Amino acid sequence: MTLQYNHISIDKATINELPIESFAGRIHVVDTVDQAKKAVEVLRQHNVLGIDTETKPSFRKGRTNKVSLIQLSTDAECFLFRINKIGFIEELRDLLTDPDMTKIGISLRDDFSVLHRVDSFEPRNFVDLQSVVGQYGIADMSLQKIYAIIFGKKISKSQRLSNWEADQLSVPQQYYAALDAWACLHIYEALQEGVAFYYTQSKSENIEL
Repeated sequence: MTLQYNHISIDKATINELPIESFAGRIHVVDTVDQAKKAVEVLRQHNVLGIDTETKPSFRKGRTNKVSLIQLSTDAECFLFRINKIGFIEELRDLLTDPDMTKIGISLRDDFSVLHRVDSFEPRNFVDLQSVVGQYGIADMSLQKIYAIIFGKKISKSQRLSNWEADQLSVPQQYYAALDAWACLHIYEALQEGVAFYYTQSKSENIEL
């Protein structure tokens, strides 16, 4: 028996022609323990959050830095927890291990790996978009490509290798970090709502069973 699967995929050249997406919500840079506790209280008013992390790049072979930033986003605002300054505080760790709060991310194994370098914890109720999008015919696994397929906009990666342990995060860094976390949530909500994809070009693959 032969089944036909349509794999939706987008190339870099097509993405580069798309308009740039931007985060339109409020951004909160959290760099004190007191701010972090208040931020967690706000986030706990929501059932679903987008999540991402940033780590200062290392240009030395074999060396990996600890996570610098944890971003948690609602539809309207994003909190940037500067872990390199405040540590992985108990309130934030409790939120990430709360089984009643859904956290949406991508490549979560990588995020958990760097977080465990800061402190051990048992993540609960996380949804990795890479394990979900295939059900909707999307073959690409990167956040930039998934977002382009669904929404027809490009997520710029220009700040990815910037210094996430700088004394002050620049405005471009803040918007980049917030957008990545919010985009994960936005993708998840769109898939749940069954929105029509912007880009639907696919390649057929016959699978012999």
